[in-house]
Amino acid sequence: MRYPLFKILALFIFIFSCKSEKTEDPIVEVLSTEKPINMDQLSSKVYTTAHHSSLKLSETGSLKFEDFKQPLETDSAINVDPSKEFQTFLGIGGALTDAAAETFYKLTEDNQSKFLEAYYNQEKGIGYSLGRTIIHSCDFSTASYTYIDEGDSELKTFNIDHDRIYRLPFTKKAIEAAGGKLTMYASPWSPPAFMKTNNNMLKGGKLKPEFYQSWANYYAKFIKVYEAEGIPIWGLTIQNEPMAVQRWESCIYTAEEERDFVKNYLGPTLEREGLGDKNIIVWDHNRDLLFQRASTILNDPEAAKYVWGTGFHWYEDWKDGIPMFDAVKRVKETYPDKNLIFTEGCNEKYDLKRLENDDPKLAERYGKSMINDFNNGTVAWTDWNILLDQTGGPNHVGNFCFSPVHGNTETGELTFTSSYYYIGHFSKFIRPGAKRIVSVSSANYLLTTGFKNEDGSIVIIVMNDSDKDMDYSLTMESRTARLKTKPHSIQTIVLSN
Repeated sequence: MRYPLFKILALFIFIFSCKSEKTEDPIVEVLSTEKPINMDQLSSKVYTTAHHSSLKLSETGSLKFEDFKQPLETDSAINVDPSKEFQTFLGIGGALTDAAAETFYKLTEDNQSKFLEAYYNQEKGIGYSLGRTIIHSCDFSTASYTYIDEGDSELKTFNIDHDRIYRLPFTKKAIEAAGGKLTMYASPWSPPAFMKTNNNMLKGGKLKPEFYQSWANYYAKFIKVYEAEGIPIWGLTIQNEPMAVQRWESCIYTAEEERDFVKNYLGPTLEREGLGDKNIIVWDHNRDLLFQRASTILNDPEAAKYVWGTGFHWYEDWKDGIPMFDAVKRVKETYPDKNLIFTEGCNEKYDLKRLENDDPKLAERYGKSMINDFNNGTVAWTDWNILLDQTGGPNHVGNFCFSPVHGNTETGELTFTSSYYYIGHFSKFIRPGAKRIVSVSSANYLLTTGFKNEDGSIVIIVMNDSDKDMDYSLTMESRTARLKTKPHSIQTIVLSN
């Protein structure tokens, strides 16, 4: 009798252990069990922005769903499945830099109000819900500066008086315009010069080991002082672009150095200072080395326990003009319990003629990146400067760039570029707490992603980067609707009960 009982017990343990293993796709967080959507009760709106036209986030119609029609291989088709849910959306926003703040205060008061409403009001604008700020100066400041006297490793002279002139009041206005809440995170470009091996805030250099603790204390000081000013800090990145020796503020960390800094200094310091709830983001550089940096840090349990996620930029396409979106997917697959956030992107080398000619490549770079990054597991997306002047600055090293909105400091006028409207096709309609859902295209020239908001509304984004008018179908819950899209355009389809 003992032998059969042993076999039964062994079989029971085997079955129980098999059921305990996680077997779902690591990118999928939730499989919805909701009942199918009643397509006959859906209301729909389509919003369109098209280059070389008057359509700028314009309402351009609605959908009529009919019986499912099987698409042919020659058709362009979008297939949506709202029952499959993925990562939870955190938000979309831009960086509130010194350059943005200084430009803002050179606008007329009417245009200051118009600017804030355009970015932060969801009904009348595009509803930004995320913000990035800088820890002392970066290239988009009018000069280099820190919050302490040179040589003060004990931080006795720490103060943020510089920021009180422009950046602090500007940030407070943005938070107010966003309804009193804006998820804010901060990034440093360089430690003070005396803490670095090259004794210079510019041109790379490394953080000297003897100042690791002082620099960790600096982050904690910054957070506490900003929060005392009424600006909550949700999180921070360790270092902007830690592999780039720039002619502006920059500092180099190898993956191992960044790992050890967060593990031995920054993480423990924030906890000790009562700031253990702040979300630490590693890397904050381009997609190309994203996996290498993430794996080095996140494979170390003592470092990983302090890390909320990995941040990345889009400038790796300098190599061959091709963004490396797959790197984002690989990190999400490998570390499904950690988050991904796009922390910076802008179109470089400001050229007024490209704006005057409404060059589609400027806005489409945003659309392609946002669609691919979200489809690969990214939870939040941050543009670089939310405002620059008519020169693409101010910038103390001449690194002039494009912004979605430019303010003319001579006339006080605002220019809203197509990039602003393209970003708005996402930020206005996809709200914090939304879940990404399945939205798949059968045509390379139609890019798509989809989300379901907490109120049940479904948002589908479709971008046509071709030179042609396109007809396409959209199928959901075995019903099909027909749509048209203009050349070089983006559409947002909103479905709600």
